[in-house]
Amino acid sequence: MKALLSFFTVLPVRGASLDEAAREIHLLPLVGVVTGLPGVVLILSSLVVPPGVAATLALGAVLLAAGLHHADGVLDVGDALMVRVSAERRREVLKDTRVGIGGIGALFLVYAPALAALAALCAASPGRAALALLAGEVSARSAMLLMLAFGKPADPRSSSVPFVRTLAGPPRTPGIALALLVPLPFLVLIGGLAPLVVLAVPLVVLGALRVANAVFGGIGGDVVGATGEVCRAVVLVALSATI
Repeated sequence: MKALLSFFTVLPVRGASLDEAAREIHLLPLVGVVTGLPGVVLILSSLVVPPGVAATLALGAVLLAAGLHHADGVLDVGDALMVRVSAERRREVLKDTRVGIGGIGALFLVYAPALAALAALCAASPGRAALALLAGEVSARSAMLLMLAFGKPADPRSSSVPFVRTLAGPPRTPGIALALLVPLPFLVLIGGLAPLVVLAVPLVVLGALRVANAVFGGIGGDVVGATGEVCRAVVLVALSATI
């Protein structure tokens, strides 16, 4: 896990190479537990501050714990989707450091519903909201793992290539199993219809793969990260509907 924590979080863990992180990629869903913990602490503060404030701080904490890398993916993908030209040109836009209206719109569409849902959960029950945030974080990493397991890199120079290569071998089966099963304990603890929300992970990935193949000719680091952020939002919104 050290290599994954070094690569996918801001924790002060020894720096790891891309290949080292790739060798452990099947454990990626467990990283969501680590990034979710700061948010859980802040959600429980809704006992003394308004739920909306606690939810905002909690969502910000989990994004910061991941170094905002995946939020950057949302920005880049949003801008690239606005370009109605070739897949090659869209991949060039993904690498552009400038931010356009597409990126700003994508940030709103992904994070505004997630924040509203988390605030509603906090108002109803801080304990269930904490479990929901952990479920969302784990589900986000599960979606990323499934994208790497079933996707095809659009560019042979993409940072996703070592991960895809690893998941073509023995780690593929345990990785897929973890991606589908790790969110379940948190959802079961929430109770009611919440366990059904686990279906959001494969459904979001299926849709993201279709879009990525049609628009970009395959996956890349930005697409994988953005898929995880969308999955978190879907999970939180779905769970807010169960309260």
